[in-house]
Amino acid sequence: MTRTSRGARQRLLALSSRHHIEAHWGALGRLPGHRCLRGPETGMAMLKGRIGATGNAFHLGEMTLTRASVALDDGTVGHGWVRGRDHRHAELIALADAVAQHAEWQEALETQVLAPLADELAERQRRDAATAAATRVDFFTLVRGE
Repeated sequence: MTRTSRGARQRLLALSSRHHIEAHWGALGRLPGHRCLRGPETGMAMLKGRIGATGNAFHLGEMTLTRASVALDDGTVGHGWVRGRDHRHAELIALADAVAQHAEWQEALETQVLAPLADELAERQRRDAATAAATRVDFFTLVRGE
């Protein structure tokens, strides 16, 4: 089994709903104890946009962001960030980040939590793409033959 990179794991957990994560989280069994180092706390993040691939950057607006940092009993630290105000979601992401740093938990995390979440996310993206495709409008221009 290939190991998911930290960035891909954080992205997948942030894009998945807290309820889906919790539904699969119990399959891991008894996890090591942990304590919160920071937060969870909610704040704002500035979003930057860019027109085209080479245009100048501009401030698009602000987004609510919740972050959390946890430490396992052995001192391993994990961090989590999520869009919105869901404190438990940010804490679960941070806990998954910390647990993934231990070889004995990596395979279980990959197979029991991340793989089902990736399947659910892919299905949701497929449904969204199908819905968008159903509303597609093709425009064309007639050329006068004079």
